[in-house]
Amino acid sequence: MIRILLSSILGERRITQAKLSEMTGIRPNTINELYHEYAERVSLQNLDLLCKTLDIELDELIKFVPDDSPEAKKPNR
Repeated sequence: MIRILLSSILGERRITQAKLSEMTGIRPNTINELYHEYAERVSLQNLDLLCKTLDIELDELIKFVPDDSPEAKKPNR
C-alpha cells in the first residue's frame, strides 16, 4: 500500500491545509484528499509543487508499506 505522509509533515511544521493550498496553488479539496490519504490519483505536477514548497524529497512524502505491515491499515473515510 502507498502511504501519503502529508499530515505528519504539516503537523510537524504547524502548517495548515489552507496555508499549504495558498503556498502551492493546489486546490484545498486536493490537499484535503492527500492529507487524509483518500486520494486515488496524484498528479506529478502536484507532487512536484509539494516537494518544492515543503523542501522535501518525494520519498519523504510518499512511502510504500507492504500490506501485511501494521502501518498498512487503511485510514478511515
